[in-house]
Amino acid sequence: MANKAQDMNTMMKDMMGAFPVDTKSMEDTFKNQAALGEKLSNVALSAAEKSAEIQSAWTKSTLAKMSEMSKAKTDPADYSKAMSDFASANAEIAAENMAAFAEVAKKVQTETMELLMSAGRDMQEEATTAVKKAQDDMSKAASKAGNAAK
Repeated sequence: MANKAQDMNTMMKDMMGAFPVDTKSMEDTFKNQAALGEKLSNVALSAAEKSAEIQSAWTKSTLAKMSEMSKAKTDPADYSKAMSDFASANAEIAAENMAAFAEVAKKVQTETMELLMSAGRDMQEEATTAVKKAQDDMSKAASKAGNAAK
């Protein structure tokens, strides 16, 4: 029984040796995917940073306007004027900040699509090269096996 197991191992080694696997292409693929992940992470982190800056500025502006609105007034009509000034200023700032957030999102979308299109082209080139190499290797192995059988 032990001899059969050894024979099976030998047979598997011979078979796998007849069809070599190029680990370099796997390593290159891993490196390319890691590089793509790094670039996409940089895009996301940059967008998060910019969004945080916009949000922080918006919050500071809102708090400054609330400070002005909360000051004591002598005339009751001044309170309604302060509230209406705060609301109109806040609406204007909201529109500006939403436009800024939209620009960040647009930039992220553009950069992501550029990265993915570039990665797609690279993967297509790598796949073409790998298929040609595999085809050549298989042809050589088949002819080698055919010659050995004669």
